[in-house]
Amino acid sequence: MNNDVAFTIKRIGFDENYRPSDNTRITTNFANLARGERRRENLRNTLEMINNRFNALVHWDNPEGRRYSVELDIISVSMEVGAGGHEAPFQIIEILKTSFLDKQTGKRIDGIVGNNFSSYVRDYDFSVRLLEHNKHQSTFSIPDDFGVLHGNLFKSFVDSPVYKEHFGKPPVICLSVSDNKVYHRTDNQHPVLGVEYQPNESSLTEQYFKKMGLQVRYFMPANSAAPLAFYFSGDLLNDYTNLELAGTISTMESFQKIYRPEIYNANAVAGNVYQPNLKNPDHSLTQIVYDREERSQLAAEQGKFAEEHFIKPYQAMLEQWSSNGSL
Repeated sequence: MNNDVAFTIKRIGFDENYRPSDNTRITTNFANLARGERRRENLRNTLEMINNRFNALVHWDNPEGRRYSVELDIISVSMEVGAGGHEAPFQIIEILKTSFLDKQTGKRIDGIVGNNFSSYVRDYDFSVRLLEHNKHQSTFSIPDDFGVLHGNLFKSFVDSPVYKEHFGKPPVICLSVSDNKVYHRTDNQHPVLGVEYQPNESSLTEQYFKKMGLQVRYFMPANSAAPLAFYFSGDLLNDYTNLELAGTISTMESFQKIYRPEIYNANAVAGNVYQPNLKNPDHSLTQIVYDREERSQLAAEQGKFAEEHFIKPYQAMLEQWSSNGSL
């Protein structure tokens, strides 16, 4: 498969000076924060939240809670289809890469790539294709090949030479829990990830990410209000160090406190049986401006953009590539 596509990677630092590029999905967490009059204050406060949470999680040999600083890079992945494909490669994925500065030793330590996950093709699948498939239908259903192309694109990137050149471990993607499911606390506990929860049923998101080669486990770290969903391949608990896992938790829990405060900044902690509630009034707001209404409205626009500029122009080639690995 990788002989028929070409991936390129661009890396930009996510700091208080960050400005989204023209082709960044504007509903992406980090892009939403970086717009408006309070953009610099938003970014500075978000990074402070991440650093404070990371140092709280990595508390050993860190008595003052200021030993580490989390550094984030936005990884933009573009794809060119086949030899002599379209002139401007289409950006298919944006993810985050963490690293850590140990201010005690002066060393920089690699973290996990993945974390936040943005995809124009996923926008198309959920906001365009799925809606069109169920239009005028009496019962909800999913297309037989739903998520197959997107999954093959993701797996092809992770298996590509360019991924292996830049990253030493498979990605881990961290999402919020679903308000449509009930989660049950187990006795399993990890020193950094915290207490494991298990859902009462599978979800469409789980099925979609499974086509990307990823499985999921749910953990609630210490002093968190709710579990997080960790999507990964391999062995989540043994393939990654405690510092790496803490970097993902601190980054993505901070984003979720801003974006979903009803769940992750709730004033009551998830119990043994937990169902998230996006209408929960008993929560606190951060001092960070985030336009949630705009984010939800723009998902369909971004899905249509992917349809117009990627899916339709190269549909035949993409379907052939996805089905048998050749163009």
